[in-house]
Amino acid sequence: MTKFSAVRRSFSPRAVTAFAFATVLLGVPFGGASAQTFGYTSMQPQSYSPDQGYSQRYVNEAPQAADEDAQLPDRLRKQIVGFDRSEPAGTIVIDTNNTYLYYVLGNGRAIRYGVGVGREGFTWSGVQSVSRKAEWPDWHPPAEMIARQPYLPRFVAGGPGNPLGARAMYLGSSEYRIHGTNDPSTIGKFVSSGCIRMTNEDVIDLFGRVNVGTKVLVLPKNAPLMAKGGDAVRKRPAVTAMPSGRQALNISASSVN
Repeated sequence: MTKFSAVRRSFSPRAVTAFAFATVLLGVPFGGASAQTFGYTSMQPQSYSPDQGYSQRYVNEAPQAADEDAQLPDRLRKQIVGFDRSEPAGTIVIDTNNTYLYYVLGNGRAIRYGVGVGREGFTWSGVQSVSRKAEWPDWHPPAEMIARQPYLPRFVAGGPGNPLGARAMYLGSSEYRIHGTNDPSTIGKFVSSGCIRMTNEDVIDLFGRVNVGTKVLVLPKNAPLMAKGGDAVRKRPAVTAMPSGRQALNISASSVN
Protein backbone atom coordinates (compact mmCIF):
# COMPACT_ATOMS: atom_id res chain seq x y z
CA MET A 1 0.00 0.00 0.00
CA THR A 2 2.82 2.40 0.83
CA LYS A 3 4.59 1.69 -2.47
CA PHE A 4 1.43 2.30 -4.52
CA SER A 5 0.82 5.65 -2.83
CA ALA A 6 4.35 6.77 -3.60
CA VAL A 7 3.86 6.04 -7.30
CA ARG A 8 0.65 8.08 -7.38
CA ARG A 9 2.34 11.07 -5.76
CA SER A 10 5.12 11.00 -8.37
CA PHE A 11 2.64 12.05 -11.13
CA SER A 12 1.96 15.72 -10.44
CA PRO A 13 -0.95 17.55 -12.19
CA ARG A 14 1.57 19.40 -14.39
CA ALA A 15 3.10 16.14 -15.57
CA VAL A 16 -0.29 14.64 -16.35
CA THR A 17 -1.25 17.72 -18.46
CA ALA A 18 2.04 17.61 -20.38
CA PHE A 19 1.62 13.90 -21.05
CA ALA A 20 -1.91 14.43 -22.42
CA PHE A 21 -0.79 17.29 -24.67
CA ALA A 22 2.06 15.20 -26.09
CA THR A 23 -0.36 12.36 -26.80
CA VAL A 24 -2.58 14.67 -28.86
CA LEU A 25 0.40 15.98 -30.83
CA LEU A 26 1.58 12.49 -31.68
CA GLY A 27 -1.91 11.60 -32.91
CA VAL A 28 -1.90 14.39 -35.53
CA PRO A 29 -0.07 13.66 -38.83
CA PHE A 30 3.04 15.71 -39.39
CA GLY A 31 2.13 18.99 -41.07
CA GLY A 32 -1.57 18.39 -40.43
CA ALA A 33 -1.87 20.32 -37.18
CA SER A 34 -3.61 23.65 -37.54
CA ALA A 35 -4.59 26.55 -35.36
CA GLN A 36 -8.12 25.15 -35.29
CA THR A 37 -6.83 21.88 -33.81
CA PHE A 38 -5.87 23.75 -30.66
CA GLY A 39 -8.84 26.06 -30.47
CA TYR A 40 -7.50 29.08 -32.42
CA THR A 41 -9.01 30.59 -35.54
CA SER A 42 -6.69 32.15 -38.05
CA MET A 43 -7.65 35.64 -39.26
CA GLN A 44 -7.80 35.53 -43.04
CA PRO A 45 -8.08 38.84 -44.91
CA GLN A 46 -11.33 39.22 -46.81
CA SER A 47 -10.84 38.69 -50.50
CA TYR A 48 -11.65 41.62 -52.78
CA SER A 49 -12.00 41.63 -56.53
CA PRO A 50 -11.89 44.90 -58.44
CA ASP A 51 -14.38 43.44 -60.90
CA GLN A 52 -16.91 43.01 -58.10
CA GLY A 53 -16.63 46.56 -56.81
CA TYR A 54 -17.68 46.85 -53.19
CA SER A 55 -20.24 44.03 -53.21
CA GLN A 56 -17.98 41.84 -51.06
CA ARG A 57 -17.40 44.58 -48.51
CA TYR A 58 -20.96 45.63 -47.84
CA VAL A 59 -22.49 42.30 -46.93
CA ASN A 60 -25.32 43.97 -45.01
CA GLU A 61 -26.56 45.98 -47.97
CA ALA A 62 -29.88 44.13 -48.28
CA PRO A 63 -31.21 44.84 -44.73
CA GLN A 64 -30.15 48.47 -45.03
CA ALA A 65 -31.79 48.80 -48.43
CA ALA A 66 -35.01 47.25 -47.13
CA ASP A 67 -35.14 49.85 -44.36
CA GLU A 68 -34.81 52.60 -46.95
CA ASP A 69 -37.57 51.19 -49.14
CA ALA A 70 -39.91 50.98 -46.16
CA GLN A 71 -39.81 54.79 -45.94
CA LEU A 72 -41.56 55.19 -49.30
CA PRO A 73 -45.28 55.92 -49.66
CA ASP A 74 -47.24 53.02 -51.08
CA ARG A 75 -47.48 54.42 -54.61
CA LEU A 76 -43.67 54.53 -54.94
CA ARG A 77 -43.02 50.99 -53.76
CA LYS A 78 -42.19 48.26 -56.24
CA GLN A 79 -45.30 46.57 -57.62
CA ILE A 80 -46.56 44.76 -60.72
CA VAL A 81 -49.07 46.83 -62.69
CA GLY A 82 -50.95 46.69 -65.97
CA PHE A 83 -49.03 48.25 -68.85
CA ASP A 84 -50.71 49.26 -72.11
CA ARG A 85 -47.78 50.29 -74.27
CA SER A 86 -46.21 48.23 -77.05
CA GLU A 87 -42.60 48.05 -75.81
CA PRO A 88 -41.25 44.49 -75.72
CA ALA A 89 -40.41 42.63 -72.54
CA GLY A 90 -37.11 43.70 -71.02
CA THR A 91 -37.50 47.37 -71.98
CA ILE A 92 -37.18 50.12 -69.35
CA VAL A 93 -39.63 53.00 -69.64
CA ILE A 94 -39.24 56.16 -67.53
CA ASP A 95 -42.49 58.04 -66.85
CA THR A 96 -40.87 61.38 -66.01
CA ASN A 97 -44.09 63.22 -65.22
CA ASN A 98 -45.21 60.70 -62.61
CA THR A 99 -41.73 59.70 -61.34
CA TYR A 100 -42.07 56.02 -62.21
CA LEU A 101 -39.74 53.54 -63.87
CA TYR A 102 -41.31 50.55 -65.59
CA TYR A 103 -39.54 47.31 -66.37
CA VAL A 104 -41.70 45.67 -69.02
CA LEU A 105 -42.59 42.04 -68.34
CA GLY A 106 -44.74 41.49 -71.41
CA ASN A 107 -48.34 40.28 -71.68
CA GLY A 108 -49.64 43.67 -70.57
CA ARG A 109 -47.68 43.82 -67.32
CA ALA A 110 -44.68 45.67 -65.93
CA ILE A 111 -42.83 46.13 -62.66
CA ARG A 112 -43.23 49.71 -61.52
CA TYR A 113 -40.70 51.43 -59.28
CA GLY A 114 -40.76 54.91 -57.80
CA VAL A 115 -37.86 57.08 -58.92
CA GLY A 116 -36.41 60.55 -58.59
CA VAL A 117 -35.92 62.47 -61.84
CA GLY A 118 -34.34 65.67 -63.14
CA ARG A 119 -35.32 68.93 -61.49
CA GLU A 120 -36.76 71.84 -63.45
CA GLY A 121 -34.53 72.54 -66.44
CA PHE A 122 -32.75 69.17 -66.20
CA THR A 123 -35.40 66.72 -67.34
CA TRP A 124 -34.82 65.08 -70.70
CA SER A 125 -36.40 62.53 -72.99
CA GLY A 126 -35.27 60.13 -75.66
CA VAL A 127 -33.99 56.62 -76.21
CA GLN A 128 -30.78 55.24 -74.72
CA SER A 129 -29.42 51.80 -73.90
CA VAL A 130 -27.57 50.42 -70.91
CA SER A 131 -23.89 50.61 -71.84
CA ARG A 132 -22.35 49.54 -68.53
CA LYS A 133 -23.33 48.18 -65.13
CA ALA A 134 -21.48 48.71 -61.86
CA GLU A 135 -21.86 47.58 -58.25
CA TRP A 136 -21.14 50.20 -55.57
CA PRO A 137 -19.79 52.54 -58.26
CA ASP A 138 -17.29 55.31 -57.67
CA TRP A 139 -18.58 58.80 -58.37
CA HIS A 140 -16.73 61.25 -60.61
CA PRO A 141 -18.82 64.42 -60.85
CA PRO A 142 -18.87 65.58 -64.49
CA ALA A 143 -17.24 68.89 -65.39
CA GLU A 144 -20.61 70.53 -66.01
CA MET A 145 -21.77 69.70 -62.48
CA ILE A 146 -18.53 70.93 -60.92
CA ALA A 147 -18.90 74.17 -62.86
CA ARG A 148 -22.34 74.65 -61.27
CA GLN A 149 -21.28 73.40 -57.82
CA PRO A 150 -17.53 74.01 -57.41
CA TYR A 151 -17.61 72.90 -53.77
CA LEU A 152 -18.28 69.28 -54.77
CA PRO A 153 -15.47 66.74 -54.43
CA ARG A 154 -13.78 65.50 -57.58
CA PHE A 155 -14.05 61.86 -56.56
CA VAL A 156 -16.04 59.79 -54.06
CA ALA A 157 -15.24 56.10 -53.63
CA GLY A 158 -18.08 53.62 -53.91
CA GLY A 159 -19.84 52.70 -50.69
CA PRO A 160 -22.91 53.44 -48.55
CA GLY A 161 -22.09 57.16 -48.39
CA ASN A 162 -21.74 57.52 -52.15
CA PRO A 163 -24.62 59.39 -53.84
CA LEU A 164 -24.76 56.76 -56.61
CA GLY A 165 -25.83 54.15 -54.08
CA ALA A 166 -25.53 50.39 -54.43
CA ARG A 167 -25.76 50.01 -58.22
CA ALA A 168 -25.53 52.06 -61.39
CA MET A 169 -26.60 51.42 -64.98
CA TYR A 170 -24.93 53.86 -67.36
CA LEU A 171 -26.97 55.13 -70.32
CA GLY A 172 -25.11 55.15 -73.62
CA SER A 173 -22.22 57.60 -73.75
CA SER A 174 -24.17 60.25 -71.85
CA GLU A 175 -23.57 61.45 -68.31
CA TYR A 176 -26.94 59.99 -67.27
CA ARG A 177 -27.38 56.89 -65.13
CA ILE A 178 -30.04 54.89 -63.41
CA HIS A 179 -28.59 54.49 -59.94
CA GLY A 180 -29.26 54.04 -56.25
CA THR A 181 -29.26 56.76 -53.64
CA ASN A 182 -28.17 57.40 -50.06
CA ASP A 183 -31.20 59.67 -49.61
CA PRO A 184 -34.46 57.77 -50.23
CA SER A 185 -36.49 60.87 -49.33
CA THR A 186 -35.74 62.18 -52.85
CA ILE A 187 -37.67 59.36 -54.53
CA GLY A 188 -40.79 60.68 -56.20
CA LYS A 189 -39.33 64.17 -56.62
CA PHE A 190 -37.76 66.33 -59.29
CA VAL A 191 -34.30 66.79 -57.79
CA SER A 192 -31.46 65.49 -59.95
CA SER A 193 -29.34 66.85 -62.78
CA GLY A 194 -30.93 64.33 -65.13
CA CYS A 195 -30.05 60.97 -63.61
CA ILE A 196 -32.78 58.54 -62.59
CA ARG A 197 -32.43 57.50 -58.97
CA MET A 198 -33.99 54.61 -57.09
CA THR A 199 -33.83 53.24 -53.57
CA ASN A 200 -30.93 50.85 -53.11
CA GLU A 201 -33.33 47.93 -52.70
CA ASP A 202 -35.06 48.72 -55.97
CA VAL A 203 -31.91 49.42 -57.96
CA ILE A 204 -30.41 46.12 -56.79
CA ASP A 205 -33.57 44.35 -57.97
CA LEU A 206 -33.57 46.11 -61.36
CA PHE A 207 -29.82 45.60 -61.77
CA GLY A 208 -30.34 41.85 -61.57
CA ARG A 209 -32.94 41.94 -64.36
CA VAL A 210 -31.16 44.25 -66.80
CA ASN A 211 -28.42 43.39 -69.27
CA VAL A 212 -26.00 45.62 -71.11
CA GLY A 213 -27.81 46.69 -74.25
CA THR A 214 -31.23 47.00 -72.59
CA LYS A 215 -33.33 49.70 -74.25
CA VAL A 216 -34.27 52.66 -72.04
CA LEU A 217 -37.10 54.95 -73.17
CA VAL A 218 -37.38 58.23 -71.25
CA LEU A 219 -40.72 59.96 -71.79
CA PRO A 220 -41.09 63.75 -71.65
CA LYS A 221 -42.88 65.44 -68.78
CA ASN A 222 -46.08 65.96 -70.73
CA ALA A 223 -46.44 62.29 -71.70
CA PRO A 224 -49.80 60.80 -70.58
CA LEU A 225 -50.03 58.20 -67.84
CA MET A 226 -49.75 54.84 -69.55
CA ALA A 227 -50.10 52.25 -66.80
CA LYS A 228 -53.40 50.74 -65.75
CA GLY A 229 -54.46 50.89 -62.12
CA GLY A 230 -52.64 52.24 -59.10
CA ASP A 231 -53.22 56.00 -59.25
CA ALA A 232 -55.32 57.20 -62.17
CA VAL A 233 -55.56 60.73 -60.76
CA ARG A 234 -52.62 62.23 -58.99
CA LYS A 235 -50.99 65.61 -58.56
CA ARG A 236 -47.53 66.07 -59.89
CA PRO A 237 -45.01 66.34 -57.04
CA ALA A 238 -43.67 69.77 -56.28
CA VAL A 239 -40.29 70.62 -57.72
CA THR A 240 -37.61 70.23 -55.08
CA ALA A 241 -34.96 72.89 -55.29
CA MET A 242 -31.32 72.01 -54.79
CA PRO A 243 -29.70 73.11 -51.53
CA SER A 244 -27.16 75.81 -52.07
CA GLY A 245 -23.70 76.57 -50.76
CA ARG A 246 -22.03 74.33 -48.26
CA GLN A 247 -25.19 72.38 -47.48
CA ALA A 248 -24.18 70.00 -50.28
CA LEU A 249 -20.85 69.08 -48.72
CA ASN A 250 -22.37 66.03 -47.02
CA ILE A 251 -22.55 64.54 -50.53
CA SER A 252 -26.20 63.74 -50.09
CA ALA A 253 -27.99 62.50 -53.18
CA SER A 254 -30.46 65.34 -52.75
CA SER A 255 -27.81 67.79 -53.88
CA VAL A 256 -26.06 66.01 -56.74
CA ASN A 257 -26.60 64.22 -60.06
